[in-house]
Amino acid sequence: MLISVYVPLLITTVIAVFAPRAAPLLAPRPAAWSLACSALVASLGWLGSLALLAFAGLVQIPEVAEEGQWSVAAVRASDPVHLTVAGAAALALLASVASLAVAGTRQLRHLRWARRECQQLPGDTELAVLDMASPEAFALPGKPGRIVVSRGMLRCLGDREREALLAHERAHLRGRHHLFQTLWRLSAAVNPLLRPLSAAGGFVLERWADEEAAVRVGDRTVVARAAAAPGRARRSSAGSTTGRRRAGRLRKTRA
Repeated sequence: MLISVYVPLLITTVIAVFAPRAAPLLAPRPAAWSLACSALVASLGWLGSLALLAFAGLVQIPEVAEEGQWSVAAVRASDPVHLTVAGAAALALLASVASLAVAGTRQLRHLRWARRECQQLPGDTELAVLDMASPEAFALPGKPGRIVVSRGMLRCLGDREREALLAHERAHLRGRHHLFQTLWRLSAAVNPLLRPLSAAGGFVLERWADEEAAVRVGDRTVVARAAAAPGRARRSSAGSTTGRRRAGRLRKTRA
């Protein structure tokens, strides 16, 4: 087990370095799924390796070996893990599990809050329009999810660009992209080395939504103009401070 127990740790490092670089080479949908699978495999392998290293050290403690009727000499001969390494692995395992619990609780609270916001937003259709001067648009997951757009955003878009914008946000809801984001955030909580997967994954999800919007409107240029419009509008208008604060809070749970 001496060599094999370190293999998942090595794989995690390789995934953290190369997966984000390989993602742009794939189409958006398979890239998102590849990053999600990579994050899951890497985080589980990380936890498993730490658990094995900690266990290999734990069973070398005479009192524990006696309780489990193990031979300390036999364990040390077959699994020569130094107690210092085992102790460090145990501490890392506890830190990873604690971080995962905190991140999981935070994500669950965000999703519950998003569902409440969906119910409280004006209107009873998929689209909710906020009376805000600043240009904002995002998908808010829920049962069902809602597309939130400000009046400022609608004013700075033409008819076809509005169609592209709605198709983009609808793709986030239909693809349940918030679940991908949740998985990447939990993986990064388990192992900080996996944080680049979350950043790369966010970019891939935007590409995914752009591709579906382009298919819907039949013109990539229109999608590009719709994506660039908020930046132009923000530079030309100060907007509403209160509205921006609420939109920023809502956007934390967007897909």
